[in-house]
Amino acid sequence: MNETIIAAKIVLANTYVLYFKAHSFHWNVVGESFPQYHDFLGDFYQEVYGAVDKLAEEIRALGEFAPRSIEELYKFKTISDQNQAMGSREMFMDLQTANSATLDSLNKLFSMLTAANEHGFANFIADRMDAHKKHAWMLTSILKPGN
Repeated sequence: MNETIIAAKIVLANTYVLYFKAHSFHWNVVGESFPQYHDFLGDFYQEVYGAVDKLAEEIRALGEFAPRSIEELYKFKTISDQNQAMGSREMFMDLQTANSATLDSLNKLFSMLTAANEHGFANFIADRMDAHKKHAWMLTSILKPGN
């Protein structure tokens, strides 16, 4: 399988896992900042989920099939799963790590796409990189101790 296709599948898998992680945290966050965290996580997972279909379609446009099962998708992810209860701080730390891994995979794919003159897909990935940089800024701000 072509390295660019593999990189695209890694981005798709990481995006999907990040989406589900944020959605799960949205359902399960508790504490005194619940309303703000619940709203933030809702916006976060919706924004990330918005990229899933386009990523799969771009893989198809490159002549490859998108993963057909969660099992197949998980073979490409570089983000770890969490299946234990966490406090809100741990949730945001986990999201920060997962977002960073997603951004790393986007950067690698972007380099491959620009080298292959896949400008349309590269532009979409550049936009995703910007979105994940904004997510990183927000997550870092949430985790920073107040003054």
